[in-house]
Amino acid sequence: MRLLVIVNVFEPDLGGGVLFSDLCYGLAERGFEVTVRCAASYYPEWRDKSGENGWRIRSETRRGVRIERFGLYIPRNPQALGERLLYEGSFCASLMRRLPRRGDYDALMVFCPLLGAVAYAAACRRKTGLPLWLNVQDLPAEAAQAGGIGRGRWMVRLQDALFNEADAWSTISPAMVERLKPRRRRNQPIRYLPNWLHASLARHLTPAPKTKSPASPPRLLYSGNLGTKQHLLELCRILHQSDAPFAFRIQAEGSGAGALRKWADETGDQRFDVRGLSDEQELARALREADFAVIPERPETGGSFLPSKLIPALASGTPVLAVCDADSPLGAEMTAHRPGPLYAWPEAKNLPALLASIDKEEYAAWQANAAARAAFYDRERVLDQYAEALRRLRKR
Repeated sequence: MRLLVIVNVFEPDLGGGVLFSDLCYGLAERGFEVTVRCAASYYPEWRDKSGENGWRIRSETRRGVRIERFGLYIPRNPQALGERLLYEGSFCASLMRRLPRRGDYDALMVFCPLLGAVAYAAACRRKTGLPLWLNVQDLPAEAAQAGGIGRGRWMVRLQDALFNEADAWSTISPAMVERLKPRRRRNQPIRYLPNWLHASLARHLTPAPKTKSPASPPRLLYSGNLGTKQHLLELCRILHQSDAPFAFRIQAEGSGAGALRKWADETGDQRFDVRGLSDEQELARALREADFAVIPERPETGGSFLPSKLIPALASGTPVLAVCDADSPLGAEMTAHRPGPLYAWPEAKNLPALLASIDKEEYAAWQANAAARAAFYDRERVLDQYAEALRRLRKR
């Protein structure tokens, strides 16, 4: 089966880039002929990391996957509406230089968090008549509005119109399935296919659950992209105002990382250790040493995504300390499976009390729950589901 995958980020980009790459490699392992059209490497640093961002379309083959990289405008301030629109539009325009011909592929798959990618995929479908699978990792219009990037219903209307060009949808949490159902105009099927622990990180993580007690002071870890959706700086301010004992290691890159580093330097609070992202081996070590993996979400934005950083935490048996809306996908996951403490933002002021006195029996239960839930995000199980769904899509 010949598959064209359209996505903004791909290896060596981090965040979603690692996951999307692993999916394509996994499908190639299962006999698919996969071509990827993606951007030149830029994420999460928001800079041209390869020195190859430009007009030329560059091609390479990795692990049986053909990768075609297209240049785009990389914004200096990804949170500015004008720059964001130019970023999305430039990616779509760059991709449009290479539309597939009828007969080149058997199916199309596009990953959204970038509407520019979805717009290009819609144009491909209209030209070729091929079935199009939309994988919704995020609802970009709602996330942008909640993050203060833009206002107005036009973004949501554009997003939903582009979504409905696709013949089949999938997403990464039950809450997202429910949010997508009323947006359909052709009663498209919506599959719940979670993200997974990608192969390269899995090799470094110990599958056995932790049995150690929390350290004194407890060790906290945040590792991943940092923009406006995470609201990490606000959480740090709450912790800074307390005299609670903790050691908070923060590994981050992204549009919000500079402000956090500046704040940490200005406060001089030695409980915070702010640094850049690490490689996967170091991330696995940091997760094993951490007592809590911290995952905050800005209020009213968590309904649009499930943080990918949740899965490595569960796989390492590290309890998750979540600060988010209770009805968000993350909040629902925390409530249903109890891999750690959950705080809504009005309750975050009580966090220092938890860190000052952690119940060892409750902590052991969080460890066990995290390790038990990790099996749901097994790579082979999820990728087999992707492969079977793609074969069914081809037969429609």
